[in-house]
Amino acid sequence: MDTVILAAEEPLPVLPLPGELIVGIVAFAILLFVLNKYAVPRFEAMYAERTDAIEGGIKRAQEAQEQAERLKAEYEEQIAGLRAEAARIRDDARAEGTQIKAELRAQAEEEAARIKQRGEEQIAASREQAVRQLRGEIGGLSVQLASRLIGTELADTEARRGTVDSFLAELDGMAPRQTTGAS
Repeated sequence: MDTVILAAEEPLPVLPLPGELIVGIVAFAILLFVLNKYAVPRFEAMYAERTDAIEGGIKRAQEAQEQAERLKAEYEEQIAGLRAEAARIRDDARAEGTQIKAELRAQAEEEAARIKQRGEEQIAASREQAVRQLRGEIGGLSVQLASRLIGTELADTEARRGTVDSFLAELDGMAPRQTTGAS
């Protein structure tokens, strides 16, 4: 039986040798100690810095957003105030326009009344002048007519004036009846 080799006598290829296992465990413990002593605190510090930076950024973003919302609210208040001011200015302008229109209308009515008064005065003056002129002409014509009818010339100024005045008074007495009847 020399040719048969037992499996128990040969080392297993998956399991390390006991010496290698001890050296591996000691090396791993040293590596673990070095990592815990130097690398892990640095990683923790970097992680804390990164966390602070992120949280600080979020906090700054929230503060900026709150400030933007405050500014937006202020701007909206200002815009509302400006709109109210614009509406007040428009209302004032309308009221002022209405007042100016009323003043211009009153001035136009006063001017029209003045023009009407002047026209009536001019008409009255023209009428008075026409009446005087017609009285003179009628007086002259009536004297000529009376002279022809009587056959003598009326040289006496007093007599002529009396005749003209009586004739005109007679005409004046007729005129109101005609205008009253025509009305």
